[in-house]
Formats: sequence, structure tokens, C-alpha cells
Amino acid sequence: METAELRRAYADLLAEVAVGGFGAPPSGELSAEQVVVHLAANDELLTEATEAVLAGSPWAYYDARPTLRPQLDAMMPAEAGLPELAARLHVTSERLCALVDRLGPEAETPVDSHLREGFELHIEESLPWGRMLDIHGRLHLPAHLGQLRAMRAHVR
Repeated sequence: METAELRRAYADLLAEVAVGGFGAPPSGELSAEQVVVHLAANDELLTEATEAVLAGSPWAYYDARPTLRPQLDAMMPAEAGLPELAARLHVTSERLCALVDRLGPEAETPVDSHLREGFELHIEESLPWGRMLDIHGRLHLPAHLGQLRAMRAHVR
């Protein structure tokens, strides 16, 4: 697991959020705020799983709760705007990356993993935890970066 690559993916995403200026999402898609809340909530799930792997405890990773619109809306702080949500994502991503830095050989620990992002990303299998984190950094985060960029393109 390349932590530098994961950090770069987060930096690109947070830089995009900092630019702001997002329009409404296409029908059925998440808003920019919901994308950021989803990613922060997912970071917390990834952090829990990484902590369990480091502790030698069995764990399963399910990315279901932070992808459903009612749950996302419930997790959205009432008075928080995009800058506050981005600050939360910065904290959750830094915490996750710090744990990933510690993984070492434990990255090969198999974890029952379930991730579903629309039709593009669907995982339902036991994977080495480092591989799941690699998928997060190489596929999951860039997919949401593309989503954010598309919302800005619709504003022009």
C-alpha cells in the first residue's frame, strides 16, 4: 500500500473542494456536500477496519451506511458548509493515512470487504486490507473527484 499515493488522492480531492463553485448534481447523484460527508464517514469505517487489522482482530468492512442518501442527510451537520465539511474530511483522511503508514506486513491481512459505488465499483470478497485501501485511493477517491469536477463543469 502506497501511503504517498493515498495522500496525493486526498490532496487532489480536498484541493478541488477548496475551489468550490459547484452546481447542482445530475439527477440522482450526490451533491458536493454529500460527497464530502460520504468520504469522511467512509474514512471512519476504513479507520475502524485498519485499527482492527493492526490489533490483530477479525473485522469486516461494509461501505453501506455512508452511501445511502437518508444516512448521508442524517450525518450532515445542520449549520456546516462545504469548508467545515472539508475540514472534517481533512481530519479523517489524515487519521486514516497515519494508520496506513503503520500497516507494514499487516497490509496482507484478509478482510471481508463490501464496497458498492453505483455500477462502477462493486466489491464483495475477502481481500488483503492493503489491496482494499489501494482500491480506495486509486478508484474510489478519483471517482468522487470526477464527480465534483463534473458539478463544476455544469455551472459554466
